Amino acid sequence: MKFLLAATSTLAFLIASPLAAGQESRTEEIQNERKKKAAGLVDENASKTEVRLLMFKDGKYLERFTAGYNGFRAKIGNMVTGGGFAIGPEYYREDLFRGRMSARASAQISTRGFQKYELETKIPNFARRILSFEALATYRNYSSLQYYGTGPDRPKELRANYRLEDTSIDGILGAQLMRHVKIGGSLGYLWTNVGPGNDKRFVSAEKVFTPAQSPGIDEQSNFLRPGMFAQYDYRDHTQGMAKSGGNYVFQYSWFLDQKLQRYSFRRLDMDLQQYIPFLNKTHVLALRAKTTMTETDRNEAVPFYLQPILGGSDDLRGYRFFRFNDRNMMVMNAEYRWEIFSGLDGAVFADAGKVTPRRGMLNFRDLESSVGMGLRFNARNATFIRIDVAASHEGVQVWFKFNDAFPQRRFGTTTGQPVY
Repeated sequence: MKFLLAATSTLAFLIASPLAAGQESRTEEIQNERKKKAAGLVDENASKTEVRLLMFKDGKYLERFTAGYNGFRAKIGNMVTGGGFAIGPEYYREDLFRGRMSARASAQISTRGFQKYELETKIPNFARRILSFEALATYRNYSSLQYYGTGPDRPKELRANYRLEDTSIDGILGAQLMRHVKIGGSLGYLWTNVGPGNDKRFVSAEKVFTPAQSPGIDEQSNFLRPGMFAQYDYRDHTQGMAKSGGNYVFQYSWFLDQKLQRYSFRRLDMDLQQYIPFLNKTHVLALRAKTTMTETDRNEAVPFYLQPILGGSDDLRGYRFFRFNDRNMMVMNAEYRWEIFSGLDGAVFADAGKVTPRRGMLNFRDLESSVGMGLRFNARNATFIRIDVAASHEGVQVWFKFNDAFPQRRFGTTTGQPVY
């Protein structure tokens, strides 16, 4: 905690440092800085970090890099948490059939040998621009996902790992009923394979946990996956870093065991986000409440690799990735974000959540919590790089990510592990 306090004080000092002399407004300071740079001058009162970031932004290097060439570009990040740095080629076209259809194909491998391949096509508007359709096929091979056992009280020292290999195909049909209201349904199929983890630092999960403790660890099935969803989204930036409005998503899915007839279950996901702006949207209070609940018939079980999880860069940021998992989970996040200058935001945040074996135990008692601070580098109203430092009673975690703090999954692809 001393480390976190010291880091917070340092960041606050840097942010509060004057960027230019006098009583000029923030807008005037930035304009003057750009004029001086255009004239080949450098403000001696500006920090080296600010000067470099402003040059990077004004040079439009982010836009040049992400735009690609003739549809080809690099796909960076968006691998499962803990997989390491991921990069690979991506081909993306959004102008097919005179802009009526888009297509994307990507292949990625991470520094830890994780693999992900995706094919996606979208028809964003048809039938008088009311309906949309998306088809997505994904293959993932994650060779060493962390696993601590099922339940909220597993010790952090009992860290095992396992391999998850799966293939999924999903079709999602949506209907834009009103400006902010969307409903729809999905139908997909999921093939799964779980095996020994290859991270030699930790024991392989099947050597520690029995099938009674971790359902599905000794046998895996395939799942037919129908679902339905509803969304009310009135954020100012629905595809980027929102600064006002809200986004409320509800999704209900069935996982129907097609092979063993022992692992069918139903899953309810709710993700509620609210953004409250201040001072002309240069300061934002971002709030999120998220829960996942599962239900089975008698003599059925939820496979451990499809159970809801907590821990990592997108929920309880002061804990290791996949730190907790069970049949139900809830998490709440609050972030206060402010604009340091155009293209860079600072943030302080607090997280709290828990996993439980029964839905009736989802309450505000015995919550795990973490606090921290971060930086968000953004372009085109979207987070390009996110750096978070968070602390909990289990230690300090540092996250370097290429997505927003509250990422939204695609409809129809709800699995127990992150899809992005």
